[in-house]
Amino acid sequence: MLSATVAVLSLAGCGDQATLPVSAGTGPNPTLPEPNSSLIPTVNIADAIGWPQGAQPAAAQGLSVTPFATGLDHPRWLLALPNGDILVAETNAPPKPEDGKGIKGWVMGLVMGKAGAKTPSADRITLLRDTDGDGKADVREPFLQGLYSPFGMALVGNDLYIANTDAVVKVPYKEGDTKITAKPVKVVDLPAGPINHHWTKNIIASRDGGKLYATVGSNSNVGENGMEAEQGRAAIWEIDLKTGAHRIFASGLRNPNGMDWNPVTGELWTSVNERDEIGSDLVPDYMTSVKDGGFYGWPYSYYGQHVDQRVEPQRPDLVAKAIPPDYALGPHTASLGFTFSHQGELPPNLQQGAFIGQHGSWNREPASGYKVIFVPFQNGKPAGDPVDVLAGFLDKDGKAQGRPVGVTLDNKGALLVADDVGNAVWRVSGSNAAQSAERPAERPDQPSQ
Repeated sequence: MLSATVAVLSLAGCGDQATLPVSAGTGPNPTLPEPNSSLIPTVNIADAIGWPQGAQPAAAQGLSVTPFATGLDHPRWLLALPNGDILVAETNAPPKPEDGKGIKGWVMGLVMGKAGAKTPSADRITLLRDTDGDGKADVREPFLQGLYSPFGMALVGNDLYIANTDAVVKVPYKEGDTKITAKPVKVVDLPAGPINHHWTKNIIASRDGGKLYATVGSNSNVGENGMEAEQGRAAIWEIDLKTGAHRIFASGLRNPNGMDWNPVTGELWTSVNERDEIGSDLVPDYMTSVKDGGFYGWPYSYYGQHVDQRVEPQRPDLVAKAIPPDYALGPHTASLGFTFSHQGELPPNLQQGAFIGQHGSWNREPASGYKVIFVPFQNGKPAGDPVDVLAGFLDKDGKAQGRPVGVTLDNKGALLVADDVGNAVWRVSGSNAAQSAERPAERPDQPSQ
C-alpha cells in the first residue's frame, strides 16, 4: 500500500500545467488550444479527507447553506418527490474486472482510491423527510435496498423507476411511503459488463410520462477498448414505458450525466464529461440542448468538429455531422449534476438558469471544478458567465473535504447538493429564506402523475 501511494504521489508531478484559466474554457465560445498529449498523463487528484467537525461548504453572498442530512454512505444522486420527501442514491461503482487492466488501469485505480471513489457500494436508496420545515431531514429511512449501483431515479404516476448500472427497473410507489419491499421489475437492460467504464446511468421522464431518457457513458476515454465495446454507449436512450422498446436518441456524448427539461423551450438538456489526456486545457466539459438524432462527436472529434488524432480509424463522415455544444463548463471540471432553477427560496438572480454540480478534476494542474455553479439563462439560452454558488470543497492544502455530485431543487425552491466525499446533502437557500414563500414552488417539468 505504501509503494502504491508513493507511485500516485510521484505521478502527481508528471504531465503538463494549464496555460489558460478555467474561464477561458467556459461559455458559448471556449478557447481550444492545440492538444498536448504526453506519455504520462497529468495526474492531480485531491486527497479525499471529509469535512472536519462543524465544517461545511461556503455559500455565495446572499445565500445560506445548511446540512440537510449528514452521515450518509457515498450519496451521489437526488430525486425530490411531490410530497417534499427526498430520495438519495447511496452508491458507488460495481465490480469492473476488465476496466483496470494494464499500467494505465492500475494507475487509475490508485487515483480513484485516493479520491475516495473505491468504497463498496451501499446499493441503497434512502428517504429523507423534513417534517417540521426547518430545512433539515429529521426522518431517514432505508427506502429501497439490494439494488446494483443505482443512480438516476424518476417518478411517473405510481411507479418509481431506478437506473441500476445494468438495467432500468421499477417498483410501485404510494405517496408517503417510507419503505418499499416489492421486488424491482426490469424495464430494459442497459450496457454494463466487465468493463463498464462509465457506470453511472441517469434517467428522466418525458413531460407526458410516456417515455424515459437514460444516459449511458462510454466504455473508454477515446475508444481505446475498441468500438465494439461501445455499442449503445456514449449516448442518451429513449425508452418507451409501455413496451420497453428503446432507441438511441442522441449519440457521440462521451459521458452524459445530469438531465433536465428547459422550462422555456421544452428541450432536453444534459451535462457531459468530455475526454482526458490531451492537456490541462482540453477538453471542456459542457452542457447542451439535445437534438433527436444528433451526433456530438465522441470519440472522433470534440467540441464540434475538432478532430482527435488519437482515434483510429478516423471517421470524417461522422465528424462532419458533429454538433457543437451550447456552453462549455471548463476543462476537466467533471460537471455531473444538472438542474434548471425555478422560483422559490433562492434570490431572483438565481431563478432563471441552471445549476451544475462539478465533482472536480483529476487530469488538470491546477485543479478545476470542486464547486457548484449557476449559469444564467434568458429566453431559454445561456446568457452570461457562471456564478459560484457553493465552494470551499477543497481546503487550503488542496485536499477534498467534499465533492459535489447531484443537484436538485426541493419543493420550496431551495437547492440540494449531494456530496459523496463529505457524505452529506447540503441545502442552499437565500439568506432571508425563512421569510420567503410558504407554499411549495411548482415545477413546470414534472411528468403527469
